[in-house]
Amino acid sequence: MFDDYLSWKPFFDIVPLQEGDCRAASELHGQRFARQWNDGEISGLLLQPGVFGFAAFQTNAFFSRPLGGFVLSREVAGEAEILTIAVTEKVARSGLGWRLMQAALREAVERGAETMFLEVEENNRAAVGLYQRLGFQQVARRPAYYASADGTRSAALVMRRDLR
Repeated sequence: MFDDYLSWKPFFDIVPLQEGDCRAASELHGQRFARQWNDGEISGLLLQPGVFGFAAFQTNAFFSRPLGGFVLSREVAGEAEILTIAVTEKVARSGLGWRLMQAALREAVERGAETMFLEVEENNRAAVGLYQRLGFQQVARRPAYYASADGTRSAALVMRRDLR
């Protein structure tokens, strides 16, 4: 019985991101990025036309439904972009980022997008690898775009994927 407990893995439902999820999304964003987006910023984006998102809530938690990750995207005039995506460190590299990206890609296509763009920190090899596996290709590089907490700067890669 104890071995079953140790092998327990969280399961997540991917659902549309709602305004009520913005505080939890903000907290997660702050855990994963040097500059945290507050819940008002996330809510403000979510209320804009063309903006959509998805949240991953743990379904087999004992007392609550913790947020395991979220993605926020926008589609305008046939182009979509990933505004931000974050997955808790606890479940990083578990496939949850892949599932969130797939949800965003499907929704972008349903909204009429023909291409999707994103920016990623050049040094974030796990994220760059994920995006490459999803079919994104680098189309530009922005030197010294991101600032870390210690003041160092790193480049942003602009990546694109055709959706049609």
